[in-house]
Amino acid sequence: MFGLYVICFSVLLALGCYLIVPDNSPDSNTMNLQLSLQAPGTRIHYLRIPRPQAERATFFEILRGGRPPAAKEIPLYDWKIQGDRVHYREYSGDPSIPGDTGTVAFSQLHASGDQASVHGIKNFIHTKTFWLGSDRFGRDLFSRLVVATRVSLSVGLIAVAISLLIGISLGALAGYFRGWVDKLILWVINVIWSIPTLLLVVAITMALGKGFVQVFIAVGLTMWVEVARLVRGQFFSLREQQYVEAGRALGYSHSRIILRHILPNIIGPVIVIAASNFASAILLEAGLSFLGMGAQPPTPSWGMMIKENYAYIVVDAAWLALFPGMAIALMVLAFTLLGNGLRDAFDTRT
Repeated sequence: MFGLYVICFSVLLALGCYLIVPDNSPDSNTMNLQLSLQAPGTRIHYLRIPRPQAERATFFEILRGGRPPAAKEIPLYDWKIQGDRVHYREYSGDPSIPGDTGTVAFSQLHASGDQASVHGIKNFIHTKTFWLGSDRFGRDLFSRLVVATRVSLSVGLIAVAISLLIGISLGALAGYFRGWVDKLILWVINVIWSIPTLLLVVAITMALGKGFVQVFIAVGLTMWVEVARLVRGQFFSLREQQYVEAGRALGYSHSRIILRHILPNIIGPVIVIAASNFASAILLEAGLSFLGMGAQPPTPSWGMMIKENYAYIVVDAAWLALFPGMAIALMVLAFTLLGNGLRDAFDTRT
């Protein structure tokens, strides 16, 4: 049940990630070099200066891809309000060293410039907490870690769907018709099976090019072999059952017998191997991103985050690589536990 809870929570997190993260800009890619390598739990005060022609995003646009920054954020060391102006010193990156000074009039903070509302100027000073710290570009690590959940689950879902479509189709044809059809498909399966998975994924990725779409196509085209072997073996035994013979005697077509009578009886093992392949797809996507052949910047990916920050493990910012590594391990563990639970549930002997 632990694995199922983690997966359900991750799915909800991926669907509503831009509604809960502190940085809800597209790909959580708001950079501020003054805030690079901030420790987890650091709190920074900001002065928000609205952009005059900022586009307003609808709820569904934010849910789908985030909201473009509607204001310029200036990190503050300290500030003072005098009349209708804010005098501030910028945060320099070191709490003990104040940065450059500046002044902003209330008319720049409020579109109407209503002087009667000057007392509300404090509403434009906000506090942001970097719960997991910030990376070398000053981006919020927690926001990018959460948004990367959508990338990993999307790659896993689409890759598994591709592998199931190809694997079930070829396995069903080989197991049901046998003969030369089985020999041909089995030869293709053995050829693909003999090539190391990661090497095949890299080759397909290089052929298709780098990118988010290419990743799940490449991963899906390499994971169908296990599904095809499983389905082929199941069809070998089930095609001899009496209900299949009865279907043939009644004149049912081959497609009807395969789709409506045999496939529903092998759905259990297929679900189990799909859960296992989901974990493998997440690992492959992380590996490709670490090698620079997965999702491309600025799209956040757990593998890419490890690649960008693994050098900090030996210094004083090891969390930059440890947090995405822990996310990968937790997600793979969740799908592994789910697969084991489904295997036990569908095992008729127990």
